[in-house]
Amino acid sequence: MKDELRRVRERPDTDAVPPVLSLFAIDVAGDPAAYVERLRSVLAPAVRLGCTADFEEESLPVDEVPGWFAAVGSGSGDEERAPRFARAGREAYAEHTGGGRPWDLQDWLYRFDPDEDSRGWEWWDATVAGPSRVHVRVDSWGESFFGCQDLLWAVFTAGAVRVNGPTIQITSFRENP
Repeated sequence: MKDELRRVRERPDTDAVPPVLSLFAIDVAGDPAAYVERLRSVLAPAVRLGCTADFEEESLPVDEVPGWFAAVGSGSGDEERAPRFARAGREAYAEHTGGGRPWDLQDWLYRFDPDEDSRGWEWWDATVAGPSRVHVRVDSWGESFFGCQDLLWAVFTAGAVRVNGPTIQITSFRENP
């Protein structure tokens, strides 16, 4: 998880790219670079908890989780205080998942327990791919179908309008991830 945390914080070295990654093509409203920073700001504390937290505890610390992300989750009671992009992302998530319910923050954070098998992906990178498009790549260990509802929750609430994928991408040609 320490390698994953490093990749969440900064772009990875292209020499370390695995031969296959899963690609999500994400349409965003607004500045795609700002979107990438919001997404990283949500994932960094979660992955850091995966490195340091005691997942036997009843609840995990949330001090480093952005307030807007905590507010948009279920049960927070602060949904209306969340920024417009997060509220719109919450609605887009429900539409994309066919009525999927908002995630409770603690349930979402517990997905980063390194001993938990439910997270079927590991963060690799996010890049701006156009004026309103971002590419997110994750390592799904070559699987074309894997559990990623937790990732989609973060992707949508960070401001995604539409998400296509995942699709398997052969990276042996060393495209910039």
